[in-house]
Amino acid sequence: MFLLLRKNKRIARNQLEYSQIISSLMYLASATRPDISFAVSKLSRFTSNPGDDHWRALERVMRYLKGTMELGLHYTGYPAVLEEYSDSNWISDVDEIKATSGYVFTLGGGVVSWRSCKQTILTRSTMEAELTALDTATVEAEWLRNLLMDLPIVEKLVPAILMNCDNQTVIVKVNSSKDNMKSSRHVKRRLKSVRKLRNSGVITLDYI
Repeated sequence: MFLLLRKNKRIARNQLEYSQIISSLMYLASATRPDISFAVSKLSRFTSNPGDDHWRALERVMRYLKGTMELGLHYTGYPAVLEEYSDSNWISDVDEIKATSGYVFTLGGGVVSWRSCKQTILTRSTMEAELTALDTATVEAEWLRNLLMDLPIVEKLVPAILMNCDNQTVIVKVNSSKDNMKSSRHVKRRLKSVRKLRNSGVITLDYI
């Protein structure tokens, strides 16, 4: 449903109320409910001119939250290593020109960092979209690793962060030393950035 949302070409319906609800949901999505991050990110793109379809999708999110009020973030302490899962949703319809990135970091059996956002560059394939999502996640990975190293309760020798990716081509490109990609300089820069962190031992890649 959320993938098929398109721009409203009619008069906006209760634009102020829509924006206020989206603001509340964005706070909730960034605090304790990563499961609604993608939906809220998608719906927030229509705050300037929401239509009936956007309101129906918004009401669906509200009903979902009402039925899952018992859900939250829980930590068991195991595994005590930082892991990451990233993915991208390439262009889903004719109105979209940029893909969507998403990542989740887990530590101690629970989620500690997550994000869903529209990519800032144009990508021409699913591989480029996945690489861009991975690059966005590595920025957060490096920051989280530095944070863990500064905490007195954590061992100073923090292992490489396992970055789980579902695109084998991306993993091959990062692990390779060749620069034979026929992509834009923005995509190539992201490849070099991910490769640098991998070679320095900050991250390691695995296919899921």
